[in-house]
Amino acid sequence: MPAEAVLEMEPKVSRWFTLDAESVARFGEVTGDLKFFHSDAERSADFLFGGPVAQGFLTLSLLSAMCADAVPPFPGQIANVNYGFDRVRFVTPVPVGSRVRGHFTVGGVEEGDERLTVHWDVEIEIEGQGREHPALVAQWVTFLELRD
Repeated sequence: MPAEAVLEMEPKVSRWFTLDAESVARFGEVTGDLKFFHSDAERSADFLFGGPVAQGFLTLSLLSAMCADAVPPFPGQIANVNYGFDRVRFVTPVPVGSRVRGHFTVGGVEEGDERLTVHWDVEIEIEGQGREHPALVAQWVTFLELRD
């Protein structure tokens, strides 16, 4: 598949994902991120964010699910593999209980043997905040593994 077809893809938007207290707690347990401002409503009310917020890395980790939801497979695609990030910024804290969704725009493509390296410009929007106050912005790089 030519890189031009990927470059011409219109921006995509995922469905909404809820960052509820249970998900935040489970992510904290798995990663060891047990800071009070993720789970303790009383203590976090007087802290920087005014209430419990989801972990930035939890929000970031949803990109895979959001991308799978928003971007249909390309012809011949067998996998979309995470390669890493050129840039990530956690712009706005996500209050626990919020819904978020991903916006994906192709920023560039490099062609290789049976592989395209895709550079995505990504934003995660918080419901009710609009895109002017995203949860995060990132430049994400993935490999599209292709077979004829």
